[in-house]
Amino acid sequence: MGGYYEMVVLVGVASLLTTGQCDASCRGTDGVPGVAGPPGRDGYPGAKGDKGEPAVMGSVPVDVGILPALKGQVGSRGPQGVMGPKGYSGHLGPTGAHGAIGRPGPEGESILHGGQLSAQQGRSAFSVIRTDNSYPPLNQVVTFQTTVVNKGQDFNAATGHFSCRVPGVYYFTFHSMAKVSVCLGIQSDALGEKLGFCDYNRNTDQVLSGGVVLQLRLGEKVWLESFRDQQKDVETRDTQDKSIIFSGFLLFSDSE
Repeated sequence: MGGYYEMVVLVGVASLLTTGQCDASCRGTDGVPGVAGPPGRDGYPGAKGDKGEPAVMGSVPVDVGILPALKGQVGSRGPQGVMGPKGYSGHLGPTGAHGAIGRPGPEGESILHGGQLSAQQGRSAFSVIRTDNSYPPLNQVVTFQTTVVNKGQDFNAATGHFSCRVPGVYYFTFHSMAKVSVCLGIQSDALGEKLGFCDYNRNTDQVLSGGVVLQLRLGEKVWLESFRDQQKDVETRDTQDKSIIFSGFLLFSDSE
């Protein structure tokens, strides 16, 4: 049994000696290259580099083609430029659609040869009546409730004004009846001062009249106005029967 172990030991030593003395001629053939492995993962970001040196402006001409790609800092706003010349007029646009038909205008005046008004339009006359029993308000235009005649529509009963439409010479007159003292005056743009008339109560019905001839220009006005003179306060509050008639008409126009 001991001899067997000794033989095994000798064989192992011989194998080691033989392997250590093998030269290149006993090398095996290279194997086939293996298949490429999958791509590796990205590495960690590198550290931030140092700040570069400022660029130095050289004398070499700059390629303007690359300037738009070099974005610089936003500059300050420059001054407003000079206004350029006026542009050419554009082409005339197409004609627009017709608008809606307007309302008829007021009736015009017929003018005869030479610029004169017709005989019908050259007439002007009015006569109005105040039937209100209250005392005519002092220092105010007298207004009227009844229109007897208004040829040419030159008198406005609501405002109490006659407006001259046909320049010329006119006659105006008024008559009033009351049981108390009344003062009335004819006023006009053509008069420098008020033309006043008064009648004072003597325990009877008082009748007051007045009239005037005036030369009027186009647009001038004539009206009747109540005013205070010697009336008593109690008279200005009287509500007994009263009436005032105011009339006027054209004597002849300037064109005649």
